[in-house]
Amino acid sequence: MTKFRPLGDRVVVRRVKEDQKTAGGIIIPDTVAEKPQEGKIISVGPGAPDNNGKLIPTTVKAGERVLFGKWSGTEVKIDNEDLLIMKESDILGVIEGNKK
Repeated sequence: MTKFRPLGDRVVVRRVKEDQKTAGGIIIPDTVAEKPQEGKIISVGPGAPDNNGKLIPTTVKAGERVLFGKWSGTEVKIDNEDLLIMKESDILGVIEGNKK
């Protein structure tokens, strides 16, 4: 398995797959379904320097579930897995507690 460590304030996110069915039970094919905007952080960079060169660490951690913007990140394939690399600022928030 390849290890990948993002640089700066970038994070690696795995999209969380949602049910691809409508309320009536119709299955939505992948070609029509919107990509989820929720994911799990896989890896986090050390942070980015401020204007004075002092490192500002990232505030998110690996394992956290997050929401991100619809067009956020760059899609990459690592070890045959589709992942996103995005700046921490593209993350809208951390989902806390258990998902229902």
